[in-house]
Amino acid sequence: MKTGKRYRTGSGVIGLEKIGNLPEAVEKVKAAATAKFDETVECAVRLGVDPRHADQQVRGTVVLPHGTGKKIRVLVLAKGDKEREAKEAGADFTGSEEWIKKLNEGWLDVDSIIATPDMMGEVGKLGRILGPRGLMPNPRSGTVTFDVAKAVREMKAGKIEYRVDKAGNLHAPVGKASFQKDQLLANVETFLREVVRAKPSSSKGQYLKSVTLSSTMGPPVRLDPAAVQAGLKS
Repeated sequence: MKTGKRYRTGSGVIGLEKIGNLPEAVEKVKAAATAKFDETVECAVRLGVDPRHADQQVRGTVVLPHGTGKKIRVLVLAKGDKEREAKEAGADFTGSEEWIKKLNEGWLDVDSIIATPDMMGEVGKLGRILGPRGLMPNPRSGTVTFDVAKAVREMKAGKIEYRVDKAGNLHAPVGKASFQKDQLLANVETFLREVVRAKPSSSKGQYLKSVTLSSTMGPPVRLDPAAVQAGLKS
């Protein structure tokens, strides 16, 4: 497989060994992020679960202490007082029928959609549009709620959603390469602790099969999953 010069250079910085020390891994990812733009840092985890079984699904949300580094555009579908509360909390777009119409026409210039439960009769009809893009409001992710102010503030603060795929993998953005090392480390640890906490009781054997960190253009830093899990407990 051919790789770019920046990737090969980054590989020299990182090496091929598995790292058991999260602070060292964060340093290496930052060192390998040499693009001219602020690269996103992502954490990828392979879990010892079988997602074909409903009791081994792993999904949830977590608020990263230092956010993702991305400005999140939030649409709140609500009426009356709830629309006003959403505006006061900092929602970028608020309303009801007019926004449902725009979404139906293909407008998707938004990163997160929150809806009050009374709006879901209409919002549910947009599943074919919103579902594939991960924008469908869902009670489990906290995006179907009457407490719209809290939901907006959490989204703006860096709340992310994660969900295991059919192969047992999950991915999440955990910050930007420009973050201070301690900020990025805190985000990674917060995310991994939440993933470990979400371990299904029916999952047997090794839960964290692999853990990697990487920036948008850089090579992955492979971590020793056993050492990482042990470190999270300390």
